Amino acid sequence: MEFVKMHGLGNDFVFLDHFSVTLDGNVDYPELARKLCHRQFGVGGDGLVVILPSKVADARMRIINSDGSEPEMCGNGIRCFARYVYDQGIVKHNPMRVETLAGVLTLGLDIQEGQVLGVRVDMGEPILRADLIPVLGQGEPVVGQTLQVLGETFHYTAVSMGNPHCVIFVNDFSTLDFERLGPAIEKHPLFPRKTNVEFIRIDSPREMTMKVWERGAGPTLACGTGACASAVAAVLNEKTERAVTVHLPGGDLLIEWGSDNHVYMTGPAAYVFKGVWLEP
Repeated sequence: MEFVKMHGLGNDFVFLDHFSVTLDGNVDYPELARKLCHRQFGVGGDGLVVILPSKVADARMRIINSDGSEPEMCGNGIRCFARYVYDQGIVKHNPMRVETLAGVLTLGLDIQEGQVLGVRVDMGEPILRADLIPVLGQGEPVVGQTLQVLGETFHYTAVSMGNPHCVIFVNDFSTLDFERLGPAIEKHPLFPRKTNVEFIRIDSPREMTMKVWERGAGPTLACGTGACASAVAAVLNEKTERAVTVHLPGGDLLIEWGSDNHVYMTGPAAYVFKGVWLEP
């Protein structure tokens, strides 16, 4: 089985091109993801991305986390997806439309001398209704509410970008028990479908730094939907302007919450290597 390894700011994925390949029977993608994404016994990755045909868009993206769970969307994954399908001639439209579990998204490619230098994704409108995020919080939107976990109290803002996010603002990361708090908040009873967790330090009205615990993957170097949700949360809490640079461990993303209520994410997508998976 041929694969390609890609990453968006260090958030890495194993790609399978099943757009035009005739498959023998159904593929157990969750089990395949657990095997391929294992960093000792497999290729290694935060998730498996499968390229498939679509009846409503140019192509369809399925993403499976390293633990076998399937999120609705992945911002870094979809940028890599767009670059791959364009480079391989699967989709030559620019902008292109990609079907995800969070709906059909539009992506514009920055192409110079035939090379894709970056991808701008229209991530759609942020979801702020508690029952749609979902979160068992009060109010619309759920801003600055109290969350108690592991004997500590935090104020959080809940946003969905097609997948749920819990955004918590902190003054610094030095006293943050990230490895304990991340999984505890991910599985907190407030979030019926679990949640991604973003800890945000505001650096200026146009900059923020983020640490993320991704639902189903744990700590990652970047999370595109998390950066979008955090930018929205920062505006709702009157902490930043509507266009911000989000500093992640793997690099920077430009996030804009436009006057049309759509959130736009701009960032890179890079290849790592390609190979053949030999295990059955």
